[in-house]
Amino acid sequence: MKTEYFKEYSRNLGRDMEFKVYGHAGKPVLVFPSQDGRFFDYENNGMVAAAAPYIDAGRVQLFCCDSNDVNSWSWKTWDNRKRIENQEAYFHYITDELVPRIKEISSAANQGNTYDGILTTGCSMGGTHALNFLLRRPDLFSGCIALSGAYNARLFFPDYMDDLVYANSPVDYIEGMPYDHPYVEMYRHRDIIICCGRGAWEHPMQEDAARMKELFAYKNIPAWVDFWGADVAHDWPWWRRQLPYYLNFVC
Repeated sequence: MKTEYFKEYSRNLGRDMEFKVYGHAGKPVLVFPSQDGRFFDYENNGMVAAAAPYIDAGRVQLFCCDSNDVNSWSWKTWDNRKRIENQEAYFHYITDELVPRIKEISSAANQGNTYDGILTTGCSMGGTHALNFLLRRPDLFSGCIALSGAYNARLFFPDYMDDLVYANSPVDYIEGMPYDHPYVEMYRHRDIIICCGRGAWEHPMQEDAARMKELFAYKNIPAWVDFWGADVAHDWPWWRRQLPYYLNFVC
């Protein structure tokens, strides 16, 4: 399997950010790490191996990035406004800096051809980012496979709400989005997959997934919100099974 490593300075975050690319060709897939994670966690937890048949066949090319969660979602002692501003800086790092690099690398890998958007994916907090980034920028992203994510920002900001928290809380902004908003029509043409188990440590995520299913149905957005069984826990062995299963439908 072809792999490439990159370390590049982010003007939005004011530090070097790292990412790794797996595969020689195929649809670009942006992989967000789980909470506080690094670009190498996906490989270390067996997820790259789980997707290897798709990577080796040239169907997908994975771009595994770093997180900024320790400065935003996870850092409970900081000022709430500063925390969510750090999340917004990460949002702009991804959309304004990393996405153009993904497009550049993907185009070169595919003989100058470009795919119509980038697929996002991730597990746990990575799933949160995967859905949130797609919904905030459907012009950049073609779909998502969000595994066991939390989609209500109140899980991390229980006593605080402002414009930026709202902008990063899918259950809030999708509920508040008008039915005729241009993004709603764009969502109807995106591959939106949300998966959550019913087993250990999945309860808050299960509630969020169920709420997203209701909101998507209300706005006639054909998202696939899939609930696995009571034995399916919030853990890597299940995510290693779920990822290749869903890749088969979108790549």
